[in-house]
Amino acid sequence: METQQLYRGRLIDHIQLVVADIAASKRFYRAVFDAIGIPLGGEADDYFWADELFVSSASSQAAAGELTGRAHLAFQANDRATVERFHAAAIAAGGKDNGAPGERPYHPGYYAAFVLDPDGNNIEVVHHGPANRSAESIKITF
Repeated sequence: METQQLYRGRLIDHIQLVVADIAASKRFYRAVFDAIGIPLGGEADDYFWADELFVSSASSQAAAGELTGRAHLAFQANDRATVERFHAAAIAAGGKDNGAPGERPYHPGYYAAFVLDPDGNNIEVVHHGPANRSAESIKITF
C-alpha cells in the first residue's frame, strides 16, 4: 500500500462497543488508555468513554440491548515505546496477545501490537514511524 498522506480526525465521529462485562472492559481500556496517554472522558455504572470511543453494557440506555460484533480498532502512538507499554498493560489487564510489538509490512516504519479485549475485539496500537503532523489533534467546542 502506497500512502502519501494520512488524515485523522475527519472520518470518525464516534465508535460504540457494547460489551458483555462492563467492569472487565473498564479495567482493560483504562490500562490501554493509561499506556497511550489518553484520559477517560467520563463514566457511569453502565458506560465509559474516551475521545471517539464509547463503551457500554447491553443494558445501558445508549445500547440497543445487543452486543456489538468483533471489531478491529487501531489507536495511535507517538513512539515505539508506547506500543510496547500498551501491549504489556493490556495483557496485564486481562487482554489476550494477538500480535507482539513489531514492524508490520503495511508501510515502512509501521510498528504495532495487537491484543484481544475481554469481548474478543482486536485492539491495535500503532506508531507509523517518523512523520510530520499538521496538528496533534483537532478540538471541537460546542
